[in-house]
Amino acid sequence: MPQPPLTLSALWRVIRRGVPLALLVFGGLLVLLIVRLIERPLYGQRRPITPYITQMVCRTAFRVMGIRYSSRGVPMQGPGAVVANHASWLDIFALNARKRIYFVSKAEVAAWPGIGWLARATGTVFIKRDRREAASQIAVFRERLAVGHKLLFFPEGTSTDGLRVLPFKPTLFAAFFDPDLAQRLQLQPVTVRYTAPKGLDPRFYGWWGDMDFGPHLLQILAQKRQGSVTVQYHPPVRLMDFTDRKALAKTLEDKVRSGLPPHEGT
Repeated sequence: MPQPPLTLSALWRVIRRGVPLALLVFGGLLVLLIVRLIERPLYGQRRPITPYITQMVCRTAFRVMGIRYSSRGVPMQGPGAVVANHASWLDIFALNARKRIYFVSKAEVAAWPGIGWLARATGTVFIKRDRREAASQIAVFRERLAVGHKLLFFPEGTSTDGLRVLPFKPTLFAAFFDPDLAQRLQLQPVTVRYTAPKGLDPRFYGWWGDMDFGPHLLQILAQKRQGSVTVQYHPPVRLMDFTDRKALAKTLEDKVRSGLPPHEGT
């Protein structure tokens, strides 16, 4: 459905928020790339400095947009991965704002204009969803986990309206059952919960299906009074306690779903 034309006051809010947001994101990207020129020769895959730039940009982005951000629980320490529900492009900001993480994304994203550039610069791991690629994926995961990276997955395989959690795809966990990984890894379930501005559709921040990015971004920037986002960190589970990837997927799915209100979690 086409969006109605913006009023002058809404257009002003788009400009007032959108220009600083663009400067923040792409200015932060430029700073990150410059720092990475020094960081990479010294530390290789290890990134002791640049993730803090990403965190700063993501925290500040919510202030610029006027969206209240909060987090609950304790991010895990030690080697492991993170799994979360996927409701919006805003998840990237929400999950990066508190914890130094590295997204695992489908390979096609690397070629997307804008988003692909940001993903590559911030250390995203790109994978092909093909069983024939399993061995190479395991090798990449081993390498990244060995240098202390926390890899983040969206096991639903797609985004939702933000009111529910879709069944987690067990195939996405297959690589973790490599013997060298299973004995030492933890997985932490995380729930990202959005609260719409008062009086608006509770799905306001959700971005799913065939929704276009541009109109959704404009809708959020034009909103007079914003809502909020909460990131809840649940206790991690040990991979060695599971012998079945289906049981692991279901356990993590249930924990992530528990972070949504009961009437929204169906």
